[in-house]
Amino acid sequence: MAHPPFQSTSLYVGDLAPDASEGHLFELFNQVGPVASIRVCRDTVTRRSLGYAYVNFHNPLDAERALETLNNVPIKNKPCRIMWSQRDPSVRKSGVGNVFIKNLDKTIDHKALYDTFSDFGNILSCKVAVDEKGESKGYGFVHYETQKMADDAIAKVNGMNIGASDLVVYVGPFVSKKERMQQNAKNFTNVYVKNLNTNATHEEVEELFAKYGKITSGVLMKTPEGKSKGFGFFNYETHESAVAAVDNLNNFEFQSKVVYVARAQKRSERKQELEANYIALLKERMSKGTNLYVKNLDDEITDAAFREEFKKFGTITSAVIMKDDKGQSKGFGFVCYSTPEEANRAFSEMNGKVFGPKPLYVNFAQRREERRNLLEAQHSRVPMKGRPPFPANVYPASGPIYPFTHTNVPLQFYPQLVRQNRGGWNGQQAGATAGATGAPPFPNPQHNLQYVQHARPAGIPTAGGPSGGQPGGAGGAARSGGRRPDKPAQEPLTVEYLSQFPPENQFLMVSQRLYPIIMKAQPDLAPKITGMIRSWYLEHNQGPEELLRLLDDNVALNAKINEAMEIWEEHVRSLNNNEAAPAEEAQAHPPAATV
Repeated sequence: MAHPPFQSTSLYVGDLAPDASEGHLFELFNQVGPVASIRVCRDTVTRRSLGYAYVNFHNPLDAERALETLNNVPIKNKPCRIMWSQRDPSVRKSGVGNVFIKNLDKTIDHKALYDTFSDFGNILSCKVAVDEKGESKGYGFVHYETQKMADDAIAKVNGMNIGASDLVVYVGPFVSKKERMQQNAKNFTNVYVKNLNTNATHEEVEELFAKYGKITSGVLMKTPEGKSKGFGFFNYETHESAVAAVDNLNNFEFQSKVVYVARAQKRSERKQELEANYIALLKERMSKGTNLYVKNLDDEITDAAFREEFKKFGTITSAVIMKDDKGQSKGFGFVCYSTPEEANRAFSEMNGKVFGPKPLYVNFAQRREERRNLLEAQHSRVPMKGRPPFPANVYPASGPIYPFTHTNVPLQFYPQLVRQNRGGWNGQQAGATAGATGAPPFPNPQHNLQYVQHARPAGIPTAGGPSGGQPGGAGGAARSGGRRPDKPAQEPLTVEYLSQFPPENQFLMVSQRLYPIIMKAQPDLAPKITGMIRSWYLEHNQGPEELLRLLDDNVALNAKINEAMEIWEEHVRSLNNNEAAPAEEAQAHPPAATV
């Protein structure tokens, strides 16, 4: 049965390589028909590709032809996945028409899946789940335009073979992960126990759990040498028995050890729970700055004398003087207080105070590299005279695009286009910048202007050409070898300047200034730390002016970075401590697992 084609000019292109740019996409898609615009979506902070893009044609027939002919074509040596772009998120989130397929042969890719299921209706999106190596996980999803199409596919393909494989596939309605987790929590029969005495036998532990219902399977995990690892799983016949075991045996003392008993969880579910605990810990501790760094200590000062000198400011949770391999003092140490107020008081009173024969240097703890990098960043923020103030590096969430070349295409359909410069700069400067690489000197940041970051291949549509409706002289000057203008320096942000913009833009503008500083201190975790700090200020109803103070207060910023690092490291440690997580072990021993 033929189905009317889905009419659109916009395509979603997924599974992109990290270094795939707009230019690579243009070279491929422009072979099918004239391209109106291309946008690779990028992280708002790191500007790294998110692995997908949007390609817009002028003609719906060109878009349909690209979908049919370019799907699975390699871009930067990685096959791409092309679907119709769905601008209404409610269509995706509703789950209507969404189908789940499992038990797929490893050779089935998303194109083969699309070809199989397209017989039953118009497909909005289609995907085979893959691992880090790009290999199929054996399941996938197909989203139809209507629920009737999905029902037809389920009725006709469920229990059949796909392709040349002998595997019988399961096809059914899609159930969201949240709904599945809620169902598992309400109907679980598998119980996880840890912190067992390693001398306890399987029979002894099973006898303890059998008091609450019939056990269908059970296992105690052991080392290759046959010694108990101190944890295991027991699967009950009924959900009620499992609940009774958890309620009665959690925190129960068994053979001189207090055991932990809970519902067995998959790794993904357990990770999500740990993430929630991590966020709660973040909210609790982000405001604390309790660890002090003390240097210029005399070699004769002992740990006891060190603690005694600092304890008058509050409760000390730890105090230590760092020593070398021979036990000799390195001349510096750390003091951690129970509250930030105590730490602030000690910092104010002890910095510069003579202790022994030397004056002390006291500051909030930070790594040596962090301090050096932050000082360099502070010194580099020297404003360039003669330039209008604007926040540098304030980019919208989408990323650079190749703008339209035809004025008859409605601009409101693509709101984030490169616009002609306004105010404070003459036309030649604006045009030259638009035609060259680098950051354009737009003095009006509320537009969230975007620009092309790399040189375009010949023939790629630009906003500066005559067909774009803009003056041709300025763009021509840039193309004819005009000197590339220097990148404007950053002007200091002020509360008065920020007040011109919406609150969400104010936070973004300040965060963009904080990010390069944090990047120098923690290059691997800069996006995470920047987001943590910004989230804390938002969640605690702190205004952007409070966040702005961090730009000029290295001590406070360092304290925030260190707090975020401590929380992140504690989160990582908690994950590592649960390396013997129920998910891994439960999956490795199917007799104790439930479907």
